[in-house]
Amino acid sequence: MRSGNNLVTAPIASTLLAFALPTLASSVLQSANGSIDTVWVGRLIGPDAVAATTNGNLVMFLMTAFVFGFGMAATILVGQSFGRGDLDSARRVVGTAVGTFVPVALILALVGWVLAPHVLAALGTDPAIVPLARAFLKLTFLALPAILLMTMLMMALRGSGDAITPLIFMALAALLDVALNPVFILGLGPAPAMGIGGSAFAMAVANYAALATMLAYIYARDLPLRLRGDELRYLIPDRQILPLMLRKGLPMGIQMIVVSGSMLAMMRMINGLGVDTTAAFGATQQLWTYVQMPAMALGAAVSAMAAQNIGAGRWDRVTRITEVGVIYAVALTGVLVGLLILADRQAMQIFLGASPAAIEIGTHIARLATWGFIPFGMTMVLFATVRANGQVVWPLIILFISLFGIRLGFAYGLQPYLGSDAIWYSFPAAMIATMVMAFLLYRFGNWRGAHAMDIAPEAHPPAAALYTEAGPPGTPTAGQAPPLRE
Repeated sequence: MRSGNNLVTAPIASTLLAFALPTLASSVLQSANGSIDTVWVGRLIGPDAVAATTNGNLVMFLMTAFVFGFGMAATILVGQSFGRGDLDSARRVVGTAVGTFVPVALILALVGWVLAPHVLAALGTDPAIVPLARAFLKLTFLALPAILLMTMLMMALRGSGDAITPLIFMALAALLDVALNPVFILGLGPAPAMGIGGSAFAMAVANYAALATMLAYIYARDLPLRLRGDELRYLIPDRQILPLMLRKGLPMGIQMIVVSGSMLAMMRMINGLGVDTTAAFGATQQLWTYVQMPAMALGAAVSAMAAQNIGAGRWDRVTRITEVGVIYAVALTGVLVGLLILADRQAMQIFLGASPAAIEIGTHIARLATWGFIPFGMTMVLFATVRANGQVVWPLIILFISLFGIRLGFAYGLQPYLGSDAIWYSFPAAMIATMVMAFLLYRFGNWRGAHAMDIAPEAHPPAAALYTEAGPPGTPTAGQAPPLRE
């Protein structure tokens, strides 16, 4: 059995970067996959189809957001278990997470299939693209169970300190999706010609194939979080672990829903500006995914690394992890912001082809709003640290204030004076406000204190409880991580 625990003993700066890079590569692949799919759709079908996928992807994000919060809870609990050296606890968390959310994913897929037309109507989707958006969205729901289960497993693996396995199978899913898109859109070979629905069907096939292969790999390599023999009973949701995951995962899931809900409200405003603006915003969002990727990857790395060090009682390292993460986030995000501003027109042409009106709108949006991702990067690291010790309510409150109070208030309130530019300026305005409040929470909040996460052990391990959030610096728990125990 592996006994090393690199995230609580290795040098912080190099280890954080080495851990973040595979996560960043996974994000690059995922975003490149979405971008290339957008290119296929735009070039093979047209700008209206790009606008249709923009609406559909936002709805899918809303559907997956709730489960994502529980994946974050699993990451924290697995990370703290590894930090304490308790492998059996980590497996119990994974079993409960998978056993609970596989049926949830199936229900969401069914509900989404049925309600897709009504959701598009609520968004105020332009009637010209409703048939395309409906065809894309309904078939996208076929992929939902595979996407959610892969996301859950990848987040748990990162909590255990493994960022390579998620990278391998994200790459497999992305490559399959990119290769199959033109096959199902155009009906190449024996495949049926499905139009825009073919793009969604390709995503479903790619994700189910990648999920099956990843599960086979986990068991073939005997990775620490696999379940065998009697451990398979951990797939029955644990009545002690599940409430704990609900308490921590529900606020994080609601945070994602707040983000999604705010964007859906913005999307309704943007849809009212015409198809060209909707397509331009869709292309801008594709580019923004790349700009925010370093911050997202660093946030995931900081969360896993901080959770393990909190579990081990290494609070001195938690502070340094946060500081290094902020420096990396500002530097890497700043470089990407500069590159996008310099090459915005060429970047827009990749997605929008020969559509001069949409390209002009897209470059205007990028120049007004893209710089806001620099404070966004700092926020991601600060939030990742406070969440690693189970403080999930205040980030939710901060996001709600920023996205609904500031972003939507700015966009609606200043439209009479700034016109549509009020919408674009509202993005950096909200990002700055979120960063300021996140810093105040990190500096003055009580997140370092003990927030009870105790559950009774299933059997009789040496510790009095399987999950106890470490206390603040100076408590008797401060020390080196113990070796992993079965």
